[in-house]
Amino acid sequence: MTFEAAQTYLQEKAKSLGVEIEILAERHKTLAFKARQHQIEEATISLQGGLGVRVVVAGRVGYAYTEALDEAALEWVLDEAIENARLTRDDSGSLPQGRPLGSHDLVGEGLSAPVEEKRALALALEDGIRKDPRVDRVGGASYSEAEVEHRLVSSAGARGDYRSGTASLGVSAVMRDGESLKQGIEVVFAQDAFALDPASTSQSFLEKTGRLLGAKPLPTGTYRAYLEPRALAQLLSFFWSMWSAKAVLEGKSPLKNKLGQRIASPLLTLLDDPAHPQGLDNAPFDDEGVPAKKTTLIEAGVLRSFLHNSETARKLGHENTANGRRSYKSVVGVMPFNLVVAPGQGVAIEEGVVVTELMGVHAGANPITGDFAVQGLGLLVKDGEPTPVENFVLAGNFLDLLQNISAIGDGFWWTKMGFGIGVPLVAVEEVHFAGA
Repeated sequence: MTFEAAQTYLQEKAKSLGVEIEILAERHKTLAFKARQHQIEEATISLQGGLGVRVVVAGRVGYAYTEALDEAALEWVLDEAIENARLTRDDSGSLPQGRPLGSHDLVGEGLSAPVEEKRALALALEDGIRKDPRVDRVGGASYSEAEVEHRLVSSAGARGDYRSGTASLGVSAVMRDGESLKQGIEVVFAQDAFALDPASTSQSFLEKTGRLLGAKPLPTGTYRAYLEPRALAQLLSFFWSMWSAKAVLEGKSPLKNKLGQRIASPLLTLLDDPAHPQGLDNAPFDDEGVPAKKTTLIEAGVLRSFLHNSETARKLGHENTANGRRSYKSVVGVMPFNLVVAPGQGVAIEEGVVVTELMGVHAGANPITGDFAVQGLGLLVKDGEPTPVENFVLAGNFLDLLQNISAIGDGFWWTKMGFGIGVPLVAVEEVHFAGA
């Protein structure tokens, strides 16, 4: 049975039982080539998909999913969702009012390059890395792509589908200069395979990793910090939940009761943009069938909004920002599409510490308080001259860090860490570094 036929079958069955229903169908396709020692060491392709059902029975919400689409499996998944709903205490649930959402292809020809060309990208990336004599060993160079078909229907009137996807090049290698060894990782994402360039990716890896060779311990102190885009993205990928209305409702966000207040530097504007021209997680609607839209979270330093799904918006009395996200296997939560820090006027790197990468963010940070103490790598800049440094811990509070931003770069760097992140370089005053 096709997804569309299965959704129709479940809708009709639920209607006969007097049950509200929402059906999310997803089909995931991934393709990857890993090059090592000048040949393709590994080639993988995977296909996975299924139906995720959400029902509302007398205000009680239940979920279930199936990857089989025969009648027996569909009967089971509906019965399971209804039974799970009956076990729920909260009877205030409902489905958001829906409407026709259309059919959207966000990929187009972006992933249509011949397979041989995709294999060649991985091989060319490894070749580019190995040309540098400082490269001690290469863990692997890879091309990867992921494509997802989404289809949503509900008894509340939502109906739509879209196709999304991204491609990426990634490399892991160790560089050596005498006794100094540095392992680096570089991953470059794009909306389509044609935009990937193994030559520029290998050059970027060699420059970023090679500049850290010969690193010395950083003296403990308070410095101006220059957070390179990767480091800022690592922090945002962890602390974004501060803006989740679900975290606010659960008392797990330090931003509770701070709407309309200044929480960051007036230079900072933070957005969630599901239709950014360079976005890596674009979507025309969320996983509840609510049309997606740009949401301003911070405007010139002032907290303007949280991220909402239909439940959090109803409970807090706020506007739904269309950030109800889930897979067919999970329940509805809250998550951004593309977190974007608006570009500024540029950053002039003077004296301070350029933080190139953070390590152990998930182990050394607390999203409820905003406190963090994480290891990093970087460059100490004195009199305009950079010196590689290591063995330091960057410590502080994320909201204090946002308050102390003194300059924002005028470019963008994109990555994907569960959702799209587009960020520039930022300068932050008076950051504590614990080093040697």
